[in-house]
Amino acid sequence: MAHRVVITGIGAVTPVGIGKDRFWAALARGESGVGPITRFDTSQFSTRIAAEVNDFDPLEYIGKKEAKRLDRFAQYALAASIMAVSDSALKISSENSQEIGVLVGSGIGGIQTLETQHQVLIEKGPDKVSPFFIPMLISNIASGQVSITLGIKGPNTCAVTACATGSHAIGDAFRILQRGEARAMIAGGAEAPITPLGLAGFCSLNALSRRNHEPTRASRPFDKDRDGFVMAEGAGVVVMETRESAETRGAHIYAEVIGYGMNGDAYHITAPDPEGDGAARAMLLAVQDARISPGDVDYINAHGTSTPLNDKVETLAIKRVFGDHARKISISSTKSMTGHVLGATGALEVIATILGMQHGIIPPTINLDASDPECDLDYVPNQARNRQIKIALSNSFGFGGHNAVIAVKRYDN
Repeated sequence: MAHRVVITGIGAVTPVGIGKDRFWAALARGESGVGPITRFDTSQFSTRIAAEVNDFDPLEYIGKKEAKRLDRFAQYALAASIMAVSDSALKISSENSQEIGVLVGSGIGGIQTLETQHQVLIEKGPDKVSPFFIPMLISNIASGQVSITLGIKGPNTCAVTACATGSHAIGDAFRILQRGEARAMIAGGAEAPITPLGLAGFCSLNALSRRNHEPTRASRPFDKDRDGFVMAEGAGVVVMETRESAETRGAHIYAEVIGYGMNGDAYHITAPDPEGDGAARAMLLAVQDARISPGDVDYINAHGTSTPLNDKVETLAIKRVFGDHARKISISSTKSMTGHVLGATGALEVIATILGMQHGIIPPTINLDASDPECDLDYVPNQARNRQIKIALSNSFGFGGHNAVIAVKRYDN
């Protein structure tokens, strides 16, 4: 029999606040974390805005020497993991370290390190490239560093599925715990893509909003005037445990993970299937895995990127799965506030969902001012809404056609 799995700890590094309390307070108020990019000259770029993490000091979590050997995405991952473990009051010792695992992914990994060391190669030659270049670059170093720092010796891997990374990490950790291969998992995603090369690449794809004159209004999922997503950075990490482990030690339980659906579009490297087939099947798989009916779902934290095609297709997919009940579901995109945190976004959106359950509040989709006839569901526009959430889905759909959906339930024993 599969073990039941619960979430007992939360860590968040986001453009709207660091730590679960600041993160949630900003979402509930409908605050945007988007602004002009401050880290490099953007005058030659068509998009000059992003959602930066501006108040992060790695030395609050790790030593100075260690921080220098970690790319920013790994610093975020480690900080969020430390927060989550502290929040859960999970004690890691030599006695239990092999029963605890780590699954923290990144969609892009150490792109800042790549750019910096490539410049060193060009200007100074190969002998001057840092010996830490490769360990700082690779996406799996986030999981590796969390394991090393916290002394965790159980299952250790990572997910790398673009915008679905964080959700796949949580879903895969869910499966590990269900099978009894660990008693606890630290799971989530981290990303730090706001660099000249990262920005240039997404600009060339014509994927980003160009609303440079009003950055806080640039991310506008499901709005008729949406023109692209907003790049963001940060990390979201949760501590997941078997119910037996959490209850035995008297842990606070935020929510129960009850289902996981994942599949592929097999359609295009960046665009979603225009019929929403993969997204619909992933949601249905999560519902079936949770052993609930579509009519049981109260809330969906949508992928909702603010791109013209994605939001239309996700709306279509929700209608395909839920039929008439789709109009009774509250749906919101917290990317309207955080921007798109790529490999971390799925984890942050699961966190937003379970905090909404805790508080009885659905975070809004801000900047939703003009109705789009093709996006005609209830997206909780502009203001948070008081509503008790019993069962929710969190959707993530990534480049390459990777789809991941997490189903969570208010914990009631």
